[in-house]
Amino acid sequence: MALRLPHGFASLQEIDDAYDPLKRAIDAAASNRQFSERSEAARRALPYLPAISYGPTVAETLDIFPAAESGAPVFLFIHGGYWRARSARDFSCVAAGPHSLGFTTVVIDYALCPAVSLDEIVRQARAAAAWVLRHIGGHGGDPQRVVIGGHSAGGHLGAMLLATDWAGDYGLPADPFAGAVLVSGLYDIAPLRFSYLQPAIQLDEGAVQRNSPISHVRSCATPLVLSWGEAEQDAFARQSLEFRAAWEEAGNAAELAPQPGADHFAAVQAFEDPGSTLCQTLLQMGKPPTPCR
Repeated sequence: MALRLPHGFASLQEIDDAYDPLKRAIDAAASNRQFSERSEAARRALPYLPAISYGPTVAETLDIFPAAESGAPVFLFIHGGYWRARSARDFSCVAAGPHSLGFTTVVIDYALCPAVSLDEIVRQARAAAAWVLRHIGGHGGDPQRVVIGGHSAGGHLGAMLLATDWAGDYGLPADPFAGAVLVSGLYDIAPLRFSYLQPAIQLDEGAVQRNSPISHVRSCATPLVLSWGEAEQDAFARQSLEFRAAWEEAGNAAELAPQPGADHFAAVQAFEDPGSTLCQTLLQMGKPPTPCR
């Protein structure tokens, strides 16, 4: 019996070609050097509180880049790496643009596959967000103005935060975030079970169903912006377009912000530039609520 693949793919190779960002990267080595150099520069130049624990395991830490003034809006960033690579330190650079705009930035770490399951990674991302909502006031941030950011696998985890029952499971407001800006995210992870990533991420059908944000869209007041690089494979655009459709079908607000000429890696680098569309979106989302008259 022939294997039936999701999303109309005809072969495993087609899935690999669609979801391996290196295949459409303009210069992956240069991008990696930029991440490393700009992240080191951010840690030197900005106020920096590393490896603050948010949970019981060694991996559950986060880095904080406090704003110059207290009561600042908060950018909560979740890094990518297909759940099996990278760390918060690799993405310290994303604090540069938000810091220029008066934000406190939090970059979270989490354990990686295959040492832990995707279910555990989602649990850790939720625990990190709950910690930020409860404790960021002690580091100069305004817990009423937390904006989620995520890239690639981090975009997936950001969408899982939007699917969370914050009131029922955490005793927090039902919609605790001021906004979400998700870049090149994976919102239906079914194809990845058949990809080159499977030996590391070890998905089964249950894990796919539990951890595909598109299957758990709820009524949510959080404004959402979905972005991707137009030089990426079409699969990344499709992920965002289909998630936007599901998000709006539930009565929620979403906008699309494709980035002309950007590959998978350049797309997240927009957070380093305070004048970029992504940073200006953060600025709008992080503004204090208008008082009722």
